[in-house]
Amino acid sequence: MHTMPNNDRQNETVWPISKFYFEVDLSPTMTGIAFQEVSGLDLESQVIEYRQSNSPTFSTAKMPGIKKYGNVTMKRGIFKKENSFWEWYKEINANTIKRHTVSIKLLDESGNVTMQWNLANAWPTKISGTDLKADGNEVAIETLELAHEGLTVINE
Repeated sequence: MHTMPNNDRQNETVWPISKFYFEVDLSPTMTGIAFQEVSGLDLESQVIEYRQSNSPTFSTAKMPGIKKYGNVTMKRGIFKKENSFWEWYKEINANTIKRHTVSIKLLDESGNVTMQWNLANAWPTKISGTDLKADGNEVAIETLELAHEGLTVINE
């Protein structure tokens, strides 16, 4: 029978990590950026189905194929005279773009990194400005979508 520890301090093995305190490093010059939302930290292995003609089972074997990484979407408020995403996006030319390792850091209550996702060779594939409404009562939000070539997770 498993019992909960009976002490006043919070045991870090009992409670999962909260997801609301995080920051993003987009490049060596764009660090510690606060976003409202980050999504798309996905990794998928495509499935290869194969069956030999003399197999006694009438079904295919499934093997792992090429890894596939989804684009990562980040949303944040728009700030006056802050155009770093647009400047990065303007650097896209035919087959040339500044690619960066992007680090998404989940922080604990003291601001220490508890988990980190690194995106290899990331670059902006899409930027969406805010929608505008005359009767709106929300913050202006811009969306940055990043393509990348690999996702690694560090969980210490």
